[in-house]
Amino acid sequence: MEGVASEAASIAGHLELGKLLVFWDDNQITIDGRTELSFSEDVLARFASYGWHTESVDDGEDLAALVTAAHTAVADARPSFIRVRTIIGRPSPNKQDTSGAHGAPLGQEEIIATKQIMEWPTEPFFVPDEIVNAAEAIRERGAKSYGAWQRSFESYRAEFPDLAAELESVMAGELPAGWDEDLPAFEADPKGIPTRKASAKIGGLVGGSADLAGSNNSRMKGLPSFLPGAEGIPRNVDWGIREHGMGAALNGMALHGGVIPYGATFLVFSDYMRPSVRLAALMKLHTRYIYTHDSIGLGEDGPTHQPVEHLAALRAIPNLAVFRPADANEVRECWKAALEWDGPAALALTRQNVPVLDRKVLASAEKAKRGAYTLREAGGGGPDVVLVATGSEVEIALAAADVLEQEGAAVRVVSMPCWELFERQDEQYQREVLPHGGAKVVIEAGIRQGWDRWVGNNAAFVTIDRFGASAPYQVLYEKYGITAECVVAEARRLLS
Repeated sequence: MEGVASEAASIAGHLELGKLLVFWDDNQITIDGRTELSFSEDVLARFASYGWHTESVDDGEDLAALVTAAHTAVADARPSFIRVRTIIGRPSPNKQDTSGAHGAPLGQEEIIATKQIMEWPTEPFFVPDEIVNAAEAIRERGAKSYGAWQRSFESYRAEFPDLAAELESVMAGELPAGWDEDLPAFEADPKGIPTRKASAKIGGLVGGSADLAGSNNSRMKGLPSFLPGAEGIPRNVDWGIREHGMGAALNGMALHGGVIPYGATFLVFSDYMRPSVRLAALMKLHTRYIYTHDSIGLGEDGPTHQPVEHLAALRAIPNLAVFRPADANEVRECWKAALEWDGPAALALTRQNVPVLDRKVLASAEKAKRGAYTLREAGGGGPDVVLVATGSEVEIALAAADVLEQEGAAVRVVSMPCWELFERQDEQYQREVLPHGGAKVVIEAGIRQGWDRWVGNNAAFVTIDRFGASAPYQVLYEKYGITAECVVAEARRLLS
């Protein structure tokens, strides 16, 4: 019934993934009762319409029928869906074929009664010898096959040592030596480029977009797509409008190993794939997410497409690193840190241009690898006020600092592209960047939630705590108060 099953089944049929075999345990029971309460479709017809081979086994205890169906499925070039009709809880005398066998233990009395029907010993845990022997035979067969594979690989290693080492490294999820040597460096440019376009300069992955490749700048140019009969080594995946299915497929690719998978969409649509992202975080999978159009700065599409609470929602997921780089060179450094992160990582990138900052005047973008850093230090000792910003709002913080310094205030500007990386730094470094006490102003085009932990009580927040509107992004930033003037006003208020 879940939508992700439909998304995954649809693209699997389209791509003709013949290695995929699905056995559906059709026991017609849910926690609330029989499936007829909420479900009446012809499931086999639905999967057939996706381009799957379908079969039905009417008795789930007929092992010979199951084996025959499996062999038939393996021989078919399409993905296969095998319906297996079973009776839940059979042969429990009082709970079989009821929801009572679905979500709770049978209970001691019912267990004993069921064992008596099965002529099974009533001791708490019993494994007959034939099961032990069968399991041992499977173990021995597996060990023999694995030994043969190991010998074959050792022969390959002897003939091709470099390729063998590379294969082992890739399958272990390790990055190859020198992988970051050719990443681009960007010259200072006040006009700048969108960070989504800077991200397009990073290659070497496998994945694609949920029907937004042109907007996400996520397609790897000159490389083939995964399609039936594709030639060469495909690297691009056209996921279609299937964010949840895309996220689930990325998890499977990461669990298999050998690739670094990524998926791309608008930041606001991370909602649709959140369960998949959460599972990736739970398992610490090396999945990567490109989320563009990261604020009300996307403009005329209006509040349905404008993320407001999404940065906070993603930051709330344990183990997930969320990066929001300030300019093209921070994009490079955030990608490096994201690929080295020991779990899933997401990059939130702009639609609109942001300046490429002059690193001859400001701190090096390499410092972004620590999660937060002093981009511009206050003159003449410690700062009177610290302006903390992420992404496209770093430009606003720098403009506000110019005004405040002309008024005689000592202002530090901190770029904080990744909370999770900063959290891993030692306390001394954290306090060097964000000292205890003192006035601080947070600037981010998203909700305030979560920021208090970093800036303490003597702080102001130039954030957005309501939904956006439809207008050019320059107008929206002005109307919603994400401007240098508002930052200056809040800093003055704190300093007074």
